[in-house]
Amino acid sequence: MEVVVADTAGMCFGVRDALGVIAGLPDPAGVTIHGQLVHNEVVLQQLAVRGFGAADEADRDRLPPTPAVLITAHGVSDRERARLAGAGKTLIDTTCPLVRRAHAAAVRLRDAGYHVLVIGRPGHVEVRGLVEDLPSHDVVPDAAAVRRYPHPRLGVICQTTIPPRAAAAVRAEIGRQNPDAEVRFVDTICHPTRDHQRALERLLPEVDAVVVVGGANSNNTRELVRLAADRGTPAYHVRNAGDVRPEWFAGCRRVGLTAGTSTLDETIREVQGALARL
Repeated sequence: MEVVVADTAGMCFGVRDALGVIAGLPDPAGVTIHGQLVHNEVVLQQLAVRGFGAADEADRDRLPPTPAVLITAHGVSDRERARLAGAGKTLIDTTCPLVRRAHAAAVRLRDAGYHVLVIGRPGHVEVRGLVEDLPSHDVVPDAAAVRRYPHPRLGVICQTTIPPRAAAAVRAEIGRQNPDAEVRFVDTICHPTRDHQRALERLLPEVDAVVVVGGANSNNTRELVRLAADRGTPAYHVRNAGDVRPEWFAGCRRVGLTAGTSTLDETIREVQGALARL
């Protein structure tokens, strides 16, 4: 069985930068990671072994006990930054620059008087950071959730890891259901998300099945799995080489391999090796 790796797969620059910052911190015990640095179990386990504490993403309203707080790649709202700084915490910021760009777009729309619609997953930590500074907003997960909004001006942005095709469907439905509203769309989908999806689209016609490596809670990883399934290609989401099952590939001659943007290079290599041994 031949294993074909997508020409773009794995860790994006934002995650690499965040890991580079945390690798240089001399006192892990004095730092609390404000949520999950990235949605990848392998990375989180490595950080725990080093001695970093982490706040549960569902329990971030509590003040961290350490003097320093590390803001994750997913970012936080300005309101949350002010709360932490006001409590005397030193902030170590690893927010992805592309998440910062999405936040800035939301603030500009807010200041211009738009009701902001965020195309994204309700409750996702990145989305929470985008909407907490907005007095008027809705989070729209898909086209089926779109409704008529009682606002004359609608500003639309995207969670950075939303698939472009999904965002386009939501955007079209917003226009259809709100024909009298002024709709302003700001495309805040990140380039790594686009590049990973396009690489997978090029790979799918060449393979009988595809393996997608990434964390169980990784939104962009799950979207890669969904893309493959939507195109009719069997897709298997694994966290590491131990999740690979030989029975998935009975009769397969070529298997594709890709990975989400928070997946370590070493994890991809280990999964590739496990596939090659089948």
